[in-house]
Amino acid sequence: MDRETVWRADAVALADRVSALLTVVRSAEAEIGSLLVEIESRGVMELFGYRSVARLFEHLADVPKSAAETVVKRARALAPGCNLDGTPIPAVAPATGAAALAGRLSTPMIDTIVGVVTQLSPEHRDEAEQHLLSFAEDAGYKQVAALGARIVAHLDPDGAESDTTESATPSRELSLRRKRTGVWELHGRFDDETGTRASALLDSLAQRRTTDEGPDLRSPQERYGDAFSDAIDLALNSPELPMQAGERAHVMIAVSLEDLKSGIGTAPLGDTATPKAGAGRATLGDLGTMSAAEARIHACDCMLIPAVLGKKSEPLDLGRQSRLISTGIRRALYLRDRGCAFPGCHRPPRHCQGHHIRHWADGGPTELGNLVLMCAHHHRLLHRSGWQVRIAADGLPEFLPPVFLDRRRKPRRNNLHEPLPFAA
Repeated sequence: MDRETVWRADAVALADRVSALLTVVRSAEAEIGSLLVEIESRGVMELFGYRSVARLFEHLADVPKSAAETVVKRARALAPGCNLDGTPIPAVAPATGAAALAGRLSTPMIDTIVGVVTQLSPEHRDEAEQHLLSFAEDAGYKQVAALGARIVAHLDPDGAESDTTESATPSRELSLRRKRTGVWELHGRFDDETGTRASALLDSLAQRRTTDEGPDLRSPQERYGDAFSDAIDLALNSPELPMQAGERAHVMIAVSLEDLKSGIGTAPLGDTATPKAGAGRATLGDLGTMSAAEARIHACDCMLIPAVLGKKSEPLDLGRQSRLISTGIRRALYLRDRGCAFPGCHRPPRHCQGHHIRHWADGGPTELGNLVLMCAHHHRLLHRSGWQVRIAADGLPEFLPPVFLDRRRKPRRNNLHEPLPFAA
């Protein structure tokens, strides 16, 4: 409506226009939710290089972390999806999702209905959802919430059973088992002292990361899983680690040169497309496997020993047990970058790896001008997403964001690490 039409409109016309616009907005929000579920089903890491669809939406919509997580959680309840292996994930309230796409339901109404349906057993959900949707046509969300409470009380008058089972006294036990899928399961029980020390270690490594890529949307379980991986890296780097068969503990990776070159790399500067995953697999240790793209990340600078094979499986290059980056260059990296160089990352040097800007498999030299210090998380993000890094004219690293975050791709730097004081 233009200004003159608005000025001439009476109260009914104004209210009708607001209602019509609300229908459009609500329908668009529901469609956005269904698209987020589709992205998650296809694999947000493969499509955009992000750990979660909530983090992607936070950046695309420029909304707080909590708002992005709420939108994604609501979308999962309304729209059916599927796991990465193709198994379907049914929607909790599919009829509510259809009504939302038509623009008939407000956000509080959707949350109210989903909240009620979630509390019910699957055999009662469809009927209860239909009752709530019928009532919602002539009532507000508060009245629907009251009806929902009565439905829940009728179907489950006793409520959920309380768990009064006392946990057994923990002992110091640990089991680590590899499943056929390649996923490892860790189970253990520890005494209070060991558990307290382990908790203190993981707490220090599992702090949320707030960088220029946006707030950290990892769940507590994901943060502690990453912290456990970081703790293993720190332990493997310890000079006090016991010897095994006369050698320090290590893992061998075998990958063909062709597959290694096909893995994810940093796209040439000026190429704004998101890098695509390369084909091929690498052998990890005795039984495990990893993608060639992941092997490419580890081949940058890692305690894993890369064994690069030719077409007839002949060894072309066997990495040393010491890191590919020499001690002298590593010290220079520590002095220059002062920690992870990714914009906004606070990780110190001991938590970081050296990344080849031009990968050594592509002929990139292992020298200071072709290296940048990065933590494991941002190292993987750089290999998997549209972020790019280069050494600026002043000799310091700077990062170019992917085009879907900043169409101008204005370079960004990390200004959190304390610079070295000038020598007297």
